[in-house]
Amino acid sequence: MVGCASQGDPRDPFEPMNRAVYSFNKTVDEAALKPVATAYRETIPTPVQSGVRNFFSNLNDVTVLVNDVLQFKLEAAVTDFLRISFNSVFGLFGLVDIASEMGLTKNNEDFGQTLGRWGVGSGPYVVLPFFGPSNVRDGAGLVVDAVHTDLLNEVESVPARNVSVVTRVVSRRADLLDAVEAVEAAALDEYEFTRDFYLDRRESLVYDGRPPVSDL
Repeated sequence: MVGCASQGDPRDPFEPMNRAVYSFNKTVDEAALKPVATAYRETIPTPVQSGVRNFFSNLNDVTVLVNDVLQFKLEAAVTDFLRISFNSVFGLFGLVDIASEMGLTKNNEDFGQTLGRWGVGSGPYVVLPFFGPSNVRDGAGLVVDAVHTDLLNEVESVPARNVSVVTRVVSRRADLLDAVEAVEAAALDEYEFTRDFYLDRRESLVYDGRPPVSDL
């Protein structure tokens, strides 16, 4: 039934391989990541979870700021610079998101979107081991952001850096627990639903919510 659910999406020419990687990722998630994320959400006090989320969000604002500048979105760049400044100085290194309370809304930019902004096509849809849904353009952008704008790379202690990376992953997975369970309960084909949602969302992000009208 799952095989018949998809009629073949031209955006997904590697679907058999992608489905295999998707199944692998799901197995790893069910065996390791989901149980840890569930325990994290159930045992760690909510204020601590909020502080962890805000801290990593503040680090991510550096990536957002760099890509604001690369896309010549100067107004957004000013907003994100102020977010980083206020949250880092007055928000205890980002543990408290006072910038949002001040009306400085968090933006969402990355190098994949920057490439799309300057006309680079998305390329085929791919599912990356451990990282999940992507495409050729966004996969390349993920590498650039991870190498050049992720401040965790500046942590000299390898154990501390590894703990920080794992904590960030667990925090993000805990935030997605309810959403993933809803998809699992409602979607006839989880793979197809995830793919379509990812591709539509990324296109919307690249065009700031105003994607071109398809001829199809």
